[in-house]
Amino acid sequence: MTILVKSPFLVLVLSFTVMWLAARIGLFFRQRRETLDEDSYQDFSVVVAATLTLLGLIIGFTFAMAMGRFDQRKGYEEAEANAIGTEYVRADLLPPADAARERALLKEYLEQRILFYRSRDQHALQQINARTAQLQSEMWSNVRALGGTQPTPILALAISGMNDVLNSQGYTQAAWWNRIPLSAWWLMWVVAFCSNLLVGYTSRRLKQEPVRMLTLPLVLAIALSFIADIDSPRLGLIRVVPENLISLAESLNGH
Repeated sequence: MTILVKSPFLVLVLSFTVMWLAARIGLFFRQRRETLDEDSYQDFSVVVAATLTLLGLIIGFTFAMAMGRFDQRKGYEEAEANAIGTEYVRADLLPPADAARERALLKEYLEQRILFYRSRDQHALQQINARTAQLQSEMWSNVRALGGTQPTPILALAISGMNDVLNSQGYTQAAWWNRIPLSAWWLMWVVAFCSNLLVGYTSRRLKQEPVRMLTLPLVLAIALSFIADIDSPRLGLIRVVPENLISLAESLNGH
C-alpha cells in the first residue's frame, strides 16, 4: 500500500478504475429497481450533495497537507545551502592545511547533496547516503580534533557551523520521510467510492449515464494523483529542484 501512494501514475490508474466501477455498480442497482419517485430522489440528492461536499473538504485538507510538506522540503534545501556556504567561509578560521581539507570535503559533500535531490534510483540513493554519512564523519572529525587541541572562541564558530551543516541534512531527511498518512488516503478513497456509488444510483437518464459518469471518476483520479505527485519527493513530476545548492556549487567552483 505504501508503494502505491508513492507512485502518482498508479494512484491515477487505480483511482479512476475503482471510481468508475463504483459508479457502474450504482447504475447497475439503479437499473434493477423501479423509477425513483420525486421524494426519494430529493432525499438521495441531499445525501449525494453532502457526500460530495465532505469529499471536497477532505481532498482540500489533504492537498494542503501535501503542499505544506512540499514547502518544508524546499525550505530545508535552502537551509542546507546556507549552512554549507557559511561553513565554507568559516573554514578560513582554521589552520591553512585544515582549511583546505575542510573546503575540499565540503565541495564533495555539496555534490552528494545535489545528487540526493536529483536521484530517482534507489540503489544509487543508497550509495549517495553512504558517501554522505562518510563525509559527515570526516568533516566532523577534522573540526573536532582542532577543537580538542586548540580550543578558542574563533574556532568554536567553525565547529558551530559544521554542526549546522550536519543538522540541516537531518532535518531534510526527516522532511522527505514525512508523508501523508495512509489513513488519510483510505478516508479519501472510501468517501470517493461512496460518492460515485451514489451518483450512479441516483441517475435519471440511464442511457446517457455510462458516458456522463466518466467525468466524476476522472476528475477525482486526477486530483488524487496530483496530491500523490506533490507528496512523492522522487517519483512524481513535481519535485524540489536544488536550485540553491546548484547555485552554491557553481559559486564555489568559480573560486
